[in-house]
Formats: sequence, C-alpha cells, structure tokens
Amino acid sequence: MVDRKRILCIEDEAEMIDLTRLVLEREGFEVFGAVGGTRGLEIVKREKPDLVLLDLMMPDIDGWEVYRQMKADKELAKIPVIIVTAKAHSIDKVLGLQVAKVDDYITKPFGPKELLESIQRIFNNQSSG
Repeated sequence: MVDRKRILCIEDEAEMIDLTRLVLEREGFEVFGAVGGTRGLEIVKREKPDLVLLDLMMPDIDGWEVYRQMKADKELAKIPVIIVTAKAHSIDKVLGLQVAKVDDYITKPFGPKELLESIQRIFNNQSSG
C-alpha cells in the first residue's frame, strides 16, 4: 500500500478545513485540521505532517508566528508550508515567498485545481530533490 501524504490545514474557519479536506481526500491525501494557530502548532509538533496549509489571519497567534516557530524547531523546519490566505496584496506574497521563504502562497478564494497543483509541485520537488 502506498503511504498517503498527510496534510495539516491550520485555519480559523472550520468550514474551510472541511472544504479543503473534501477536495484533497478525493485525491488520496490524508487531511486533518486545526482551528487556530495555537492548536495548529500543537498538532504539527505531535503529528509532523508531510505538508502544512497555513492561514495567516487567525485570532490567537497568526500564521507568520506559527511559521516562525515551525522553522525555529529543527524537527519541524523541513515541513513544507503553503500559505493560504485572504491577504492578496502583492507585497504580502513577495514577503511570503522571497523573505520568509514559504513553499507557496495561495490567495483566497482559490480553486481546487490551484491548490492541488501547488501541493503536487511541492511533493514532486521533494522526491526529485
């Protein structure tokens, strides 16, 4: 049996987690969610997923702080992160991709195809790199 890639979706909206799960499980991924950054960090440390989908705007700790803490932890630093956010300003995207070095940056609303292509690109780069 092929190992299913495990994806953690850290969001402030449970509905967004459910929608993401619906799209990705159809493609064979195992998806689990965390509402809020604090809970997301707990789960990332415990589960060590293959990929994290991370919202930036959350009420407790924001996505950038979650990302910073992940990259500061040597056990979590190699986990790829795709920012999935409503922050669509080009400066945010540049900061994310060029400065913070996230693996990808997708703005809401997005289509399932865009999300899947981003995830596949990251996993393909891992297997070829």
